[in-house]
Order: sequence, then C-alpha cells, then structure tokens
Amino acid sequence: MAIISYLNSFPAPNALDILARDGQHEVIRIDGNDSDQSNFDVLRATNAYQCVGARDEVPASLRVDAEFLTKTPNLLVVSASGSGVDVFDLPACTKVGVLAVNQAGSNAESVAEHAISMMIGLQKHISAADRALRSGWGGSRLAFTGRDLFGKTIGIVGLGNIGKRLAQICRAGFCCQVVAVDPYLSLAEIRARGAEPADFDTLLQASDIISVHTPLTEETRGMFNKCAFSKMKKGAIFITTARGSIHDEQALTDALASGHLSGAGLDVWEIEPPAKDHPLLKMDNVIATPHVAGCTADSLENMAQYAASQLLDLLDGKPPLRPVNPEVLPLFEKRFKTILGSAIDR
Repeated sequence: MAIISYLNSFPAPNALDILARDGQHEVIRIDGNDSDQSNFDVLRATNAYQCVGARDEVPASLRVDAEFLTKTPNLLVVSASGSGVDVFDLPACTKVGVLAVNQAGSNAESVAEHAISMMIGLQKHISAADRALRSGWGGSRLAFTGRDLFGKTIGIVGLGNIGKRLAQICRAGFCCQVVAVDPYLSLAEIRARGAEPADFDTLLQASDIISVHTPLTEETRGMFNKCAFSKMKKGAIFITTARGSIHDEQALTDALASGHLSGAGLDVWEIEPPAKDHPLLKMDNVIATPHVAGCTADSLENMAQYAASQLLDLLDGKPPLRPVNPEVLPLFEKRFKTILGSAIDR
C-alpha cells in the first residue's frame, strides 16, 4: 500500500471515485490553509503528491522545490492536475529521483476552443460592442466592423496537444493557413500535426493571429517581449492561454496602445488574478479571462480521470504515460523498489 496525498482537491470528484474503487492505497487530503507542520506530518510519509499546476494557487511552502524535497523522503511521484508544472522544480526533482508527471492532453479541446473564441471575439469586436451597448451607446453599427477568421494566417507557438488541436480547427473549420514553431518536433512532425514549420521571426512576420501554447520554462520566459511584438505584422492579434511571464505585459500594453497590434486575448497573467487597475484590463481591444481556458466541466473530469488513473498505474509498477522529467526514470525505479518493495514493469 502506498500513500497518495492531494492538495485541497482533484480537478473533479471522479478522481476520488476512481481511487476509492481501486482501494489499494491510502488517500489523504491536505489543506493549503493548514499549518506547515500539520501538512508535512502527512507529506513526510507520502509516496505520491497531487496538486494543481498553477503557481499562484499553491502556497509557497507546498510547491515542490529543493526544500520541500528534503522534508519528503518517501516521495516518489509528483503529479500536476493539468499540463503545466510551474510548481515543480524539475531539476531538483530529478536530482533526488522524484518523477514528475502531468495530464497533458486532458484539456486540449477546451483550451483550443477558448483560443478560437478569443480569435473570433477580437476579430468581430464582440466584447467591445457588448460593453458599448450596456453603457447606452447609440451610434452606427459600422463602428464595430470586424474581420472574418476565414483564410487568415495563424501562427502557433508550441504544437503539443493543444496547439495540434487548434491547428486542426483552424484548418478544417476556417480554411486558415497555419504556421508553427516547436523546437521539440521535427519538420515532418509539425507537418503531420497540421502546420507548416517556420522559424520564430518568420512566424512573427507572417501571422495575422499568433496563439501561444508552450509551457513556462527558462527558454520561453519573456519570449514575447518588445522586440518580438515589434516584428509582428501591423494589425495582428496576440492570443495566449499558456502561462503568464511568457509575454511581457508592459511591452504588450505598449504595442496595443501604439496601434501596432489590433488586439489581444489573455487568459494568463504575470500575477493571477491581475489587479483591477491593470492597464491591459482598461483596453477595449483586449479580451481578458482569469486562467479559465481549461476549466470546463468536460476537461476537469478528463484531468481528474487522467490524474487518478496515472497515479494508480504508477504505483502498480507500470511505466508513466506522461512523464515530464523522463531522465529521472533509472533513479526513480531504484527508489521505487527500495521504498515500496516492488519493481517497475518494463
């Protein structure tokens, strides 16, 4: 029997149903509002730790960093609810033999649909028109003349599960030309996922709309800065449902205020939620949402099912389906046998 601890809640209740039906492991809830002493009394014996992957939703002391790992000697697996792993220090996990997994793909449909809705909403000025009507506007409807999504060039940065699904929707539903950059995929793989490969500068210059779908890493932090926005096509639209800090908010504000970019759809922020007086929230050509692209009832159930099933498979000795630091596997397998007394199936 292993101990599975989860912070506050799984994405949906079906995860606990799956774990209960299995019945082989002890499942313990820890509360982010409890004292560190109380939580680490549980975590010290924990073998698998489940938490949300968004950094602003996890107390600092319960994020998996080097200090956390010194207090959890029996920890084998850390699992994020979605695809992001902001709360895991991956080098620190790898160093001590802790496997990190995520639920990549579980919310691909919901996030891709959210990105599409932002594209259409900005092209057709839906939010601006709604706000105007509610404020008593009575001018010409031509003031809200928009553009169709049909036939536009869409640039996708990061062609994983979400980017791939977005490419499919854009091509099949709107006859868009899709270009993409993803350094972890070959040119053939990018084409197989429905996009034409391009380097970053070419994508910036060619795209009518750019949508970001990469994790936040040292490589992607600040990727969309003043220089990148200046290279985008005049009148282009910037969309991100990825992570805050990949784009420079001040640089984006300046690009929108100058008229170089015509709009932005932002689901993620440097600080979440952003302050109510944030300059981007004051702009009519910005659609803002509070990191909810993946939060549909359907995707939350998918995430919960993915998380619970993967944990059970791992603790049953099966190889991980969605490892984030696969280089740790040899050390992880040794620790798994030492701590749980059984071997990983190969």
